[in-house]
Amino acid sequence: MSRRLPWGPMARMAGRRTLFAVPVLGVVTFGVFAVAAASPFDPVKAYAGTAGLTASQENLDQLRANLGVDQPLVARWWDWLTSALRGDLGDSSVMRQPVADVIVERMGWSVLLAATAFLVAILLGTGLGVLAARRPGGWVDRCVSSVAYTLEAAPAFWLGLLAIWFFALKLDILPAGGLTDAASDVVTFGQVASHLVLPAAVLGISQLPWFFLYVRQGVADALAEDPVRGARARGLSERTVLLGHALRSGMLPMLTLIGSRVPELITGALLVETVFSWPGIAAATVEAATSVDFSLLAALTVLATAAVLLGNLLSDLLYGLADPRVAFDG
Repeated sequence: MSRRLPWGPMARMAGRRTLFAVPVLGVVTFGVFAVAAASPFDPVKAYAGTAGLTASQENLDQLRANLGVDQPLVARWWDWLTSALRGDLGDSSVMRQPVADVIVERMGWSVLLAATAFLVAILLGTGLGVLAARRPGGWVDRCVSSVAYTLEAAPAFWLGLLAIWFFALKLDILPAGGLTDAASDVVTFGQVASHLVLPAAVLGISQLPWFFLYVRQGVADALAEDPVRGARARGLSERTVLLGHALRSGMLPMLTLIGSRVPELITGALLVETVFSWPGIAAATVEAATSVDFSLLAALTVLATAAVLLGNLLSDLLYGLADPRVAFDG
């Protein structure tokens, strides 16, 4: 008999998490404004650029009033929050355009990079983890585990620079960065695909060790359990035992890993986008931070926080669907 999906409990849990997210996002945005206010960077001078070096104090004060940075911290935060709730995220002082336009223009490329990298990490991590778990202590297990532990300690930007040196400079088989070729003024699928290979591979490989180690341990433990031994005793093939029984049980711990890796994925994506000049959110985030762009910083932080909360919710939902012993209302 097929198991009935617990849509009701799932919806209630999602509703509770959504209500919990509202005050969390409010506190996070206030923290952004507080940190930015304590920053030594002057948003007025960053906005004025070289013109600010010769501008009079009166002109700088007027510009400060126009940007709204002369108001108290709480007033700036409250004005931004109430406008955001009405759908107005404000204008970016560093990008010189509405914050919503900045996000729309760049978010798609960041999502493409992160989703592709996540898929690479999950598929490679799962495949290698299953191979290593078949014979714990074997040469495959030892080799892949050694590489995984090495990659776990390697910074994403270092892997990116190494990939550029080897594949782009030494072998000259892949582009070093950007979204399209330097001589091209149009964006085509082929160019985007070729330019995506290196940053997605680097970001995916930087996340791979955790998926590999979780799957390897989970599948190895499942192979030693009584149900799997019983399946072998019934004469089922090793492939059926491994993929039909051990892998499903061994994948359960990895489902909780999906949500917990979202913060690391976001951080890694920022570094990888910077190294490969990928036109995503990274460049906007760096410029907003160094220029103390309150509106853009707050919006980007809300997006990152919402992604983390959504990732945690998704991992809990997946775990509950995969394991009928989990109660969504618990």
